[in-house]
Amino acid sequence: MATELLVIGAGPYGLSTAAFAREHGIETLILGQPMSFWREHMPAGMFLRSGPDWHIDAAGVHTLEAYLEDRKIATEDVDPIPIRTFLDYCEWFRQAKGLDVREELVAELAESNGGFEATLDGGERIEAFAVVCAPGIRHYANVPDWAASVPAGRAAHTCDLVRFDELAGARVLIVGGRQSAYEWAALIREHGAERIDLVHRHDVPRFEKVSWKFVDAYVENTANVPGYWRNLPKAEQDAIARKFWEVGRLTLEHWLTPRLDWHGIHRWPGTEVVEVTTRGADGKLRVLLSNSERLAIDRVIFASGYRADLTRVPYLATLAGRITLADGFPVLDESFATNLAGLYVTGFSATRDFGPFFGFVKGSPAAATLIVRDILSRN
Repeated sequence: MATELLVIGAGPYGLSTAAFAREHGIETLILGQPMSFWREHMPAGMFLRSGPDWHIDAAGVHTLEAYLEDRKIATEDVDPIPIRTFLDYCEWFRQAKGLDVREELVAELAESNGGFEATLDGGERIEAFAVVCAPGIRHYANVPDWAASVPAGRAAHTCDLVRFDELAGARVLIVGGRQSAYEWAALIREHGAERIDLVHRHDVPRFEKVSWKFVDAYVENTANVPGYWRNLPKAEQDAIARKFWEVGRLTLEHWLTPRLDWHGIHRWPGTEVVEVTTRGADGKLRVLLSNSERLAIDRVIFASGYRADLTRVPYLATLAGRITLADGFPVLDESFATNLAGLYVTGFSATRDFGPFFGFVKGSPAAATLIVRDILSRN
């Protein structure tokens, strides 16, 4: 079969782009499992850091605030916003927009006849004039070099450990010190762990109520000013990045504080893991820290974030050698297009050229706007 636009990925960026494209008369097919990363790789007890003003509708109609009003949910009753509420919103959005997502995966994407051809896992082939890739960040899970020394089954990245019942009574080491590290610590504590150690190289972060409103102007400018981020002086880019780092990384959510108030949580700021061994008849892992502290643990959790590497996206293996990359990121033009005409990459993979905001839901309407505008200009 053939379509004008093929969207690969049904997370916030894929849904946002597909909906906006269809509203502008572009024949669009979207492939993937709707919100699968959020459903399968985030814990059910997780909360969003953003407020109800962040949404995925480039048209500004089917917003999260509109969903809450439609469902008669008071904003104060979902503060902070549970992940379940956001998932329900995205499903409401999908139905309101009439998006039929084909829940099939792409095995390979290749150039064909001036466009692209996607081969599905089942063997079916789909031709498309343009393709938007919205790869999930699970492909980019980052772990330290020493992770390979941990025996199989004893360690996992946060995106692969989202059910915690098996950690009841366990001694757990969490490597990392940002939001996911401390939120996983709270969740693991609430599931009955015996002890939790948090190891990170920086100081213990602050826990305060913060506002993300400062992001609004940057995202709006990205949608309205061609090449906004890339044309900023480097000093201004750096200042914005520092502000983003201060609010999003150095400061964690205030609602974690009471959940972390427990004698079994031990924080080791300014340290890192030096060695992991399996000595001892008790079956526990022995961990040596850089401050000479020694820990006996059952499990290791890597809250070490994500590092873009487009070559790790399986369906792009054929094209990876032809897409211009920089530090693992695709090099994109002002409309999220790669050097291959008609191929766009959005979401976290675009943060190098569009700023850190595009690793968050907030950037999805602006990205959809720019991509759809460019596709229309090519027709």
